[in-house]
Amino acid sequence: MPIPDACLQERYSPQSICFGCGPANPHGLHIRSFPQPDGSLTAQWRAEPHHAAFPGILNGGIVGALLDCHCNWTATWHLMQRDQLSHPPCTVTASYAIKLQRPTPTDAELHLEARVVDAGTDRARVEGSISAGGEVCATCTGTFVAVKPGHPAYHRW
Repeated sequence: MPIPDACLQERYSPQSICFGCGPANPHGLHIRSFPQPDGSLTAQWRAEPHHAAFPGILNGGIVGALLDCHCNWTATWHLMQRDQLSHPPCTVTASYAIKLQRPTPTDAELHLEARVVDAGTDRARVEGSISAGGEVCATCTGTFVAVKPGHPAYHRW
């Protein structure tokens, strides 16, 4: 399956209102995840002043939201590619843990990267990171599960 030139969120979920990655949420973070040839996903993101915990430093909750959504899309993309689906399965976060390694600056472009490290029939375990200026600021490990009909998130994409 070819790699799309548009970000996954705009291509497959343009009406999503998710705070982290929903293109249709006017107050959201608007994460834009792009597949790479090695199967990972990358994104670039820049904070606004209201995302700060204190001057110059990104709020930890925003760090978590960035990694949660980006890693979720990484799992979705992996399952879609592996199963040769025309549309991504709707995945939700089963668990995730964030490790804040150093303060994440608000005055620099942030680089998000994530990759699947293990996968089952309906889930994937993903590791991700946020870096600024070549320094890793935060890491994430999470499990994301494809939901079935009847789940409240099933038709969100």
